[in-house]
Amino acid sequence: MDSGIECTLSKFANTKLCGAVNMLEGRDAIQRDLDRLKRWACVNLVKLNKAKCKVLPMGQGNPKHSYRLGREWIESSP
Repeated sequence: MDSGIECTLSKFANTKLCGAVNMLEGRDAIQRDLDRLKRWACVNLVKLNKAKCKVLPMGQGNPKHSYRLGREWIESSP
């Protein structure tokens, strides 16, 4: 699951992907990692509950980028 992941990946009861997005490269790294996780899930026949996937933008001046899991956009959490 961790193979090729660029950002911080925390696995316990839930899986969390975290990354700093102070430049476009950070946003792109998070999206690449989401794509890797989606591919891993497909290969390993693991269902991801997209309804429980959320983007949590933090910090002042956060550009609040949008991300997708597969072809579906991930909802942002206030």
